[in-house]
Amino acid sequence: MADALVGRVIDGRYRILSHLADGGMASVYVALDGRLDREVALKIMRPGLATDDVFVERFRAEARSAARLSHPNVVAVYDQGEDDGEVFLAMELIAGKTLRDVIHEEAPLTARESLAILEPILLALRAAHAAGMIHRDVKPENVIVRRDGEVKVADFGLARAITNQATTSQTGVLLGTVSYLSPEQVERGVADTRSDVYAAGLLLFEMLTGSKAVTGTTPIQIAYNHVHGSIVAPSSLVPTVPGVLDDLVARATAVEPDDRFDSATAFVTALREVRRGLSAGELDRRGAGPGPSGTAVLAPVSSTTRLVPVDPSPRSTAAAAPERQRTRPTDVGRPALAGLPVHDDGPELEHTAAMPIDRARGEKGRRRWLLWLAALLVVGGGAFGGWWFTAGPGGSTIVPAVVGEQLSQAEGQLQQASLSMDTVEEFSEAKAQGVVLRVEPGVGSHLGKDSTVRVVVSKGKERYAVPTLVGVKVGDTGTALSPLTLRLGDTSKAWSETVPEGVVISQDPAPGASVKRNTAVSVVVSKGRRPIEVPTVTGAAFDAASATLTKAGLTVQRGDDVNSDTVPAGQVVSQSPDKGTLHQGDPVKLVVSKGPVMVPVPNVVGRSSADAEKALTDLGFTVKKEAGLFGPVLDLVQHQSVNGGDSAPKGSTIVLTVV
Repeated sequence: MADALVGRVIDGRYRILSHLADGGMASVYVALDGRLDREVALKIMRPGLATDDVFVERFRAEARSAARLSHPNVVAVYDQGEDDGEVFLAMELIAGKTLRDVIHEEAPLTARESLAILEPILLALRAAHAAGMIHRDVKPENVIVRRDGEVKVADFGLARAITNQATTSQTGVLLGTVSYLSPEQVERGVADTRSDVYAAGLLLFEMLTGSKAVTGTTPIQIAYNHVHGSIVAPSSLVPTVPGVLDDLVARATAVEPDDRFDSATAFVTALREVRRGLSAGELDRRGAGPGPSGTAVLAPVSSTTRLVPVDPSPRSTAAAAPERQRTRPTDVGRPALAGLPVHDDGPELEHTAAMPIDRARGEKGRRRWLLWLAALLVVGGGAFGGWWFTAGPGGSTIVPAVVGEQLSQAEGQLQQASLSMDTVEEFSEAKAQGVVLRVEPGVGSHLGKDSTVRVVVSKGKERYAVPTLVGVKVGDTGTALSPLTLRLGDTSKAWSETVPEGVVISQDPAPGASVKRNTAVSVVVSKGRRPIEVPTVTGAAFDAASATLTKAGLTVQRGDDVNSDTVPAGQVVSQSPDKGTLHQGDPVKLVVSKGPVMVPVPNVVGRSSADAEKALTDLGFTVKKEAGLFGPVLDLVQHQSVNGGDSAPKGSTIVLTVV
């Protein structure tokens, strides 16, 4: 098949340039993407898988999920599709070596080298777990060390896609690379984030020692050892391994998932703490694996990291080689490999492990069934025993293809298959409420009759109604949002004449809006009433003063007008307040001048100057006397400056001409 595909154009886009590697589920090629003019790694599934509709549909879904996973330590998935029966996956082409090659050529690695490789592996797993994706097949063949030392993890989602009806129903076995399967995968066929943690712990063991942590002469024996054995301390094989790394491996590879790190995040946090606590000598001390006598020997300490020799060729295209003996090889000068991962663990394990998936009933339940079976066989003979293991309760059944069905339809199909159902709801952006998203164990799995299948059903799109934050104190908004898995977004401030300081004025999105999880709700918070500097309007005409105060947002109150000898009539004599700050709508009182007090002037012409002066001064006037042409001979008033009967401002001066 390899030769036949070279030169062919797949999907009208990918021209296959050369064969790269073969694995248990696919062959890998170097191909040129004619649309983007770049080289990619094209993984083409085995013909037996490509003809299985269940696998193809599941492969598409898992490939789409993997394509959405963007992280510097994850091999990027560009495209997936099917062309004339060839189911393919287009991935990032990476020049480097698989971790299997590195372990074969370099292990045991130093503590520094081992942790430097493991850390980006855990970061990739952390990103996948955060996206709701479990790798399920973490092993050295799926880890690539580039020429520049960058580490990448490949094949996210493919381990899940391969557990389909064609492969499982034909063999009734659990698929995967047995040496790295977690106990729960072997025993129950289920996996979660802690299953990936377990496999990562096995990788750390293998880098530190150069040997696999779980071994056996047959796949069944290896699988049994995962469940019933224990991982020895790496320092028992390589004494130079620090004890804290023994503890790190032990915690990650605990048989019970609850005893492990609960996430890749917790594992990488512990890794960093351990590394900080080790001295440079402990980090860089290089040991050797067991020698001919079974005892470990020390190798010289290397001051440099000897991971991947640089290949001078423009593109490295050799496939990941099968696993060799774990002793340090003599042909260390071979060129760097492209390191493209395939589902292959070398000749030793290039097949599936015959481990039944259904362990749900437990040892106690099995003993009870065996006692009943023994009694029935004695009574009924061999014919009854044959019925028991086929059509009877002791027979097996297959999980039907209920993914995408309504829950009621799925329940009926499971009942027909003699299976019970345990329903769990989960939000889905793609599937309507009540539609089956997945089943665990997967479609096509062999189970004993009356087993329970976990059915994950869509709750529909995850949406939340935005609560009303308007009128809530800004310090209480987080409490109002967190139960709904929403968060407080941008917070701005504005003056408000009606909302007290520190209380929310407005929000976006609006109350009652339906939004996704973790949506940010922005709020505008009141700064209280806006202060207004009181303008000075004293001396201004009343109309102008009133307009100035109104424009500033203040209210004008006019007090009683008063007479003023100094302020002309119609102008502001005083204001209250006359300075400081007020708020919108607050009043300012204005007192307006009526001008001076007007007093009628008496006629004093012909009167003596003294008598005239007294009459005027008694009324509040000021008197000024001037002599006539011939002087004050008669001392009589001949003329007054304001005529008698007219009015004059009180206090004003009246001039008298005396003769």
